[in-house]
Amino acid sequence: MCGIIGYLGQKEAYPVLLAGLERLEYRGYDSAGICTAHHGTLHLHKKKGRVENLKSITLPGTIGIAHTRWSTHGSPADKNAHPFLDQSKQFSIVHNGIIENYLELKEELRKEGVAFTSDTDSEVIVHLLAKYYHGNLQEAVLNTVKRLMGAYAFCVLKSGNQEIIAARNGSPLVVGLNGGENFIASDVSALIEHTRRVIYVDDFRLVKVTRQGVELSDFQGRPLPPSIKEVNWNIEQAQKQGYKHFMLKEIFEQPQVVEDSLRLNLSLRKDFSRLLIVACGTASYAGLVGKYLIEKIAKIPVAVEIASEFRYKEPLFSRDDLILAISQSGETADTLAAVRLARQQGAKTLGMINVVDSTIAREVDDIIYTRAGLEIGVASTKAFIAQLVTLYKIAYALAGQEFSGEGLVEKVQQTLSLNSQLKDLAKKYFAYQNFLYIGRNINYPLALEGALKLKEISYIHAEAYPAGELKHGPLALVSEETPTLAICPQDSVYEKTFSNIQEVKARNGKVIAVATQGDERIKGISDDVIYLPSVKEVFYPLLAAIPLQLFAYHIADVKGCDIDRPRNLAKAVTVE
Repeated sequence: MCGIIGYLGQKEAYPVLLAGLERLEYRGYDSAGICTAHHGTLHLHKKKGRVENLKSITLPGTIGIAHTRWSTHGSPADKNAHPFLDQSKQFSIVHNGIIENYLELKEELRKEGVAFTSDTDSEVIVHLLAKYYHGNLQEAVLNTVKRLMGAYAFCVLKSGNQEIIAARNGSPLVVGLNGGENFIASDVSALIEHTRRVIYVDDFRLVKVTRQGVELSDFQGRPLPPSIKEVNWNIEQAQKQGYKHFMLKEIFEQPQVVEDSLRLNLSLRKDFSRLLIVACGTASYAGLVGKYLIEKIAKIPVAVEIASEFRYKEPLFSRDDLILAISQSGETADTLAAVRLARQQGAKTLGMINVVDSTIAREVDDIIYTRAGLEIGVASTKAFIAQLVTLYKIAYALAGQEFSGEGLVEKVQQTLSLNSQLKDLAKKYFAYQNFLYIGRNINYPLALEGALKLKEISYIHAEAYPAGELKHGPLALVSEETPTLAICPQDSVYEKTFSNIQEVKARNGKVIAVATQGDERIKGISDDVIYLPSVKEVFYPLLAAIPLQLFAYHIADVKGCDIDRPRNLAKAVTVE
């Protein structure tokens, strides 16, 4: 979940690394640090807090490594910031992941006289390197990885050496190539300003980066040929382009995302008896929408599993099942583990991934790339919409039908015109500390997603329920202090949802209704109404997602929250 970057070339490394960290900060922002090597000496600067805290000084040297942290072991503090040095100050490392056996390694090293300076699991790596170094850095790294259990991608810098060595097992790593200067990082966003030529590093691989090029090997030291890819997006896509936050920019990019996603050409064989969707967070809610869609349109049974629970509950699936893994980043650790478990047991796997050549994309049997483009905001918006459109395409393809989505782009564009109304509603409701979100049928997953967005970026407690479940417990929470946001379009369950809203109003609850344009009746039981353009019932999730995103965004903005970097969260969850 942390961000790492390394550079060696002809330029001063510190400003290059600093700029790269700023692009990686969505991966973690509890602390940051940079280490450079110059004239045989390692120079280190690290601080608790944001990357901007590193701008007060500069360090010499044309080679260096850097890190922005999302805390797992050890609180956000200067001492727990990366990079870490060994006791002799010859070695420096940055690490993304979790070392599961760090306590036993730490105890072993302490008995050998090593004094630790942090509370992190990562620090054991640098002390193991120092222990195993006997003149060959690559051998020291190979001996170190033999001792590590868990997930990691780490970079190593040694004083006096003009090379960076990195190793990967379970956490993402990419190399950037640009003639006389080369890079290594957690993802492409840190490199795209400098190069589009990249190597995606697989698990159990070691990389040696010099100014002359890159050498790739496995954990037995056997050399491997690198596979160089060309990245198809550019730096402009990573800029805010006048929007206050990346999240708002990405919400307003959704008409284009829908248009691009509708161009997907899918050819799917119906050679499986059941579809089993595995995903986490927002992607799992997209998967729930997919369950409703595929069962309704293609008449194929669908199960949705939370990936973080999947492998721990002795899941029942067979070779006749198709496992669909949904992930924006393609690096989600739990989803990746679910894919690997499925493949071990002989099931076919299909990935629905946004990031090209990411780990899950490389490991599944078949891949569908969603067309959201680069998403920077931690709270996913346009990636969710891209996943939904792709699931529509899948549902219709499995039914042997064409899905053109005629008129949907315009309807999404119309829905964005609600932005001003949602901004006003945010000013009215931002002070409430609790919300209920309700929906029925295909809109129940949208209630889950809406509540998640509010929690993620505004830190307001929100719970989501199927509307029919209110009387089975949640109705006890309804009061004047707990507004209910009800998704109630004019669909096949309209009367049922309408009745549930009446239950809320009968108990003095405030109601914000998301309804169909022209529905005057719902005004009588709602405090506020957000009107959506009229569409077929199955398409309401595509439209309903937008006001839920904007409502959460504007509440967080009124509260002054750090919307693109919400506390305790990171964009890609690459650790368990």
